[in-house]
Amino acid sequence: MSAPVALVGNPRPGSRTLTAAVAAAEAVGRRAGYDGPVEVVDLSALGQLLLAPGPSPAVEAALETVAGARVLVVASPTYKATYTGLLKVFLDRLASGALARTVALPLLVMGDPRHALAVELHLRPVLTELGAQVPTPGLALLESQIADLDTVLAGWAERVGPQVAAAVRERAEI
Repeated sequence: MSAPVALVGNPRPGSRTLTAAVAAAEAVGRRAGYDGPVEVVDLSALGQLLLAPGPSPAVEAALETVAGARVLVVASPTYKATYTGLLKVFLDRLASGALARTVALPLLVMGDPRHALAVELHLRPVLTELGAQVPTPGLALLESQIADLDTVLAGWAERVGPQVAAAVRERAEI
């Protein structure tokens, strides 16, 4: 099987969100039976291209990678109690139903636990609107947990891995 894809909606290159997204995709990928390195779509490199008036080969390639993912971790920092505008602009470029064969896992990195519901209230609905199956609760990851990311993600992957694997099998039959 091909490896999961990590879509990172942080406008800053080399962000904690990128670190968390790749680690989460690797952890759930291993638990769900995937092998190989995670494919990364880092929107920090595509920001200006997403708003350019003409087509961009880099943006088109990123859209194809995301639409072709079987397992997709969609990660963003929490800005104003939701995901970033950069991620929204990218997701808006996907066609309706573009994620119909995708199992998606929403992940928000936040500084305050009061924003934990944002992953379910804001990010999950846009993924399901695009056709993705979101079989597990999203991951609300506090910035303070990033120092202990391996431990946090090990428990999370143990819980969600079997559900992700089952959902991928179900989606393959569609």
